[in-house]
Amino acid sequence: MGSRNRSEPQSAYAWRVLSVVSLASVLTGLGTSSLNVALPQVAGHFDASATAASWMLLSFMLTTTSLMVLFGRLTDLFGRRSMYLCGLAVYAAASLLLGFSPHEWVLIGLRVVQAAGATLLLTNSAALVTAAFPREHLGRGMGIYLASFSVAQLLGPVLGGFLSHRFGWEWVFWSNVPVGLCCLLWGAAVLRPSPPADPDRGIDALGNLLVLACLGSFLLGLAQVGQYGWDHPLVLGSFAVFAVLAPVFAVVERRTRRPAVDLALFAEGGFSFGLAAALFNTIARMAVVLLIALFYQAVLAEDPVSAGMKVLLLPLTTMVASAVAGMLQSRWRARTIATTGSALSAAGLVVLALAVTPQAHYPPIAVGLVVLGIGSGMFMPANATEVLDRIPPGRIGIGNAMRLAVQNVGVMLSTALSLTIITAPLPEALRAAVFDGTVHGISDAAVQQLVFGYRIALLSMAVLALCGVAACAGAARALRRSPALTGAGTGERS
Repeated sequence: MGSRNRSEPQSAYAWRVLSVVSLASVLTGLGTSSLNVALPQVAGHFDASATAASWMLLSFMLTTTSLMVLFGRLTDLFGRRSMYLCGLAVYAAASLLLGFSPHEWVLIGLRVVQAAGATLLLTNSAALVTAAFPREHLGRGMGIYLASFSVAQLLGPVLGGFLSHRFGWEWVFWSNVPVGLCCLLWGAAVLRPSPPADPDRGIDALGNLLVLACLGSFLLGLAQVGQYGWDHPLVLGSFAVFAVLAPVFAVVERRTRRPAVDLALFAEGGFSFGLAAALFNTIARMAVVLLIALFYQAVLAEDPVSAGMKVLLLPLTTMVASAVAGMLQSRWRARTIATTGSALSAAGLVVLALAVTPQAHYPPIAVGLVVLGIGSGMFMPANATEVLDRIPPGRIGIGNAMRLAVQNVGVMLSTALSLTIITAPLPEALRAAVFDGTVHGISDAAVQQLVFGYRIALLSMAVLALCGVAACAGAARALRRSPALTGAGTGERS
């Protein structure tokens, strides 16, 4: 009886923590997805150049990915509660100031500040859930937490269009402020003070600078591929900087006593294979919404609103499957669920590859989107649970940051590679028509070439999803050989 009485308050606390991080995840997700729709109004207000308009979006992704590792380390040094609440305060303050931006480059600078706040949230959210939930309920909590991102994907485009059209572009940012303040107050009331998990290791200043330079140059190159192509000097130069600095970083990290990236985590096969599975799965699925929305406009001549409605099945199914998959972890092993999810993702991508034709009908595409959504929803919480639950408490912050950084790299790789593949069969002069949605009006031959590019891209993504299946199998073998990292799953769940 005493044990049950102790577990009930802990369980109630865990669900309150989940409410904090889920609400904040919806907040940051809405901020990104709503701006995607409102970008024309924002850029038009400032009469911004194409470069400035693209950086309104790119600056956020580049900042979050580049700062993940540093902020993950700061979390282990200063405690999750303090860093999480700091992130909420920074995000809300930056959102307020963004609506008063006098110039497009001031707005871009404030987007960097906003992204820094979002990074503090992202690096702490999954770690807070992992620490709060008992092992037997962690999968359910992680599933609901990850489902909150799909809620933002569903609501963001509608909210962004409504606010910018009805009240003005400023409210795309100002709408974040009251929600952010509510999250801050609720978080301050709910989250328990957490002592630093690993205060003695300090910060590796040189290592963190090299992380910023390596990731920043690599992501900058990827971000500019869509605009300039793979052979542009800026793209090639960025990749060259990454190629030079990456081995330097590896040497420095092996020799320092307090590495920025905890390379010792990679010695555990379950962690390494789990990150590889996350990378493959992210590359395989993240560009699908963009690709299918473009397909309906460029090939089938539908308007953007109609095309957007056609792809809503994917985030909706992912949201439901994430929540359900979390509950299944009480019956099935997380790795089994992740493997099944990755296999279903591959199957959904194959269905989509077969369904895209010049006279495509929606039902086969809908089936592909649903199967892919179920697979993605099953994979994400199961893989995250398996990876994070095996990290010792003192290294959860940096381990989660590494996981998120890998996923963000996968997002940008997914977009860059898929857009390159679908446009490759077209003559260079016609490739811009894909993004304008006007290929259907050029010629039947151009449409056939684009459809061929789509099939190659979707089948290539299916192969990557199968690579994710192989990585999950590797993780399962590693887990049988080495049941857990030292201290993993202990310490903070008593």
